[in-house]
Amino acid sequence: MAQIQAPAGATKNKTIVGRGYGSKGRCCGRGNNGQNARSGGGVRPGFEGGQMPLYRRVARRGFSNYPFKKEYVAVSLSMLNEVFGDGDTVTLEALKDALVVKGVETEAKILANGEISKRLVIDGVKISASAAEKIKAAGGEVK
Repeated sequence: MAQIQAPAGATKNKTIVGRGYGSKGRCCGRGNNGQNARSGGGVRPGFEGGQMPLYRRVARRGFSNYPFKKEYVAVSLSMLNEVFGDGDTVTLEALKDALVVKGVETEAKILANGEISKRLVIDGVKISASAAEKIKAAGGEVK
């Protein structure tokens, strides 16, 4: 009957240190004396040997607007021409349903790359001035 065994080298006996020459010698693998050889020895995280540590060298003043930054996905007019039909309303939800814009918190901005031939109604989506002109010239509307 087969017995399950650990692969060779997976289990090792515990090393007993500091118990004579038959074990891991006098210094127990801690090198010769010094701060790190003592029990409880060592330095705190971030200590750089007395040099001014990084967390104190780097300035941490002022306000950062980074957590509140909005990400805008650029949507071209040629993409709208492919995805939407004549007379459709383009909203952020419609762009997400068509998988033009992905992500929960993403915003979109329509840019004037490409040409548009369909009459679209843009509602609640940021749009560049030149893109708005092209949409109005094609008979569309920007709300």
